[in-house]
Amino acid sequence: MPDVSLWHVARASGFVSTLLLTATVLLGILGPMRVGTPGWPRFTLAGIHRNISLIALALLAVHVVSVAIDSYVPITWADLFVPFVSTYQTFWMGLGTVSFDIFLALLVTSLLRPRINPRMWRVLHWSAYLCWPLALVHGLGIGTDALSGWPLGLSVLCTLAVLVGVGWRIAAAARKKTLARLS
Repeated sequence: MPDVSLWHVARASGFVSTLLLTATVLLGILGPMRVGTPGWPRFTLAGIHRNISLIALALLAVHVVSVAIDSYVPITWADLFVPFVSTYQTFWMGLGTVSFDIFLALLVTSLLRPRINPRMWRVLHWSAYLCWPLALVHGLGIGTDALSGWPLGLSVLCTLAVLVGVGWRIAAAARKKTLARLS
C-alpha cells in the first residue's frame, strides 16, 4: 500500500512553492521599478525577494525529493533533472523539470552574480519569466485535482497577480519613456 503522507507532502510543498514563486516574481517585477518607501527601502525589497526565493527553493527541494521517494508513481531521480524522459506523464513532468532546471540556473547565477557580467546576469535572470509559468502549467497538468476547487482558484489568483504586476511594469516603462520624450 502506498504511503499517502508522501503524496500530501509533495502536494502541499508544490502548492506553497507556487505561492512563493509567484511572490518572488512579483517582487522581481517591483525591484527595477524602484519601488520603496522610507519604512521599506529598496534594499529591503531586494532582501525579501532573495529570501523568499531561497524558501521557495527549499520547498521545491521537498517537493522533488518527496516525489522521487514516493513509490506510488514511477519517477526516477533522472526524471527530476532531465526533461521529458519520465515514463509518468512525460509532458507535464517535463515542464516541471524544465522549470526546476531553470530555477537551479537562476540560483547558481545569482550566487555567482559578482563574478558574472551584469548584462549577462540580467539576461539570464529574465528566464524567471519562463520558469514561473512552466511551473504553474506543470502543476495544472499533473496535479490530481488541480483543475477543480481551491487548487484552480489558487492558480488563477497567482496568474492574475503576475499579469497585473507585468502590466504595471509595462505601463510604468511606457510612462517613463513618454516623460523622457517630452523632456
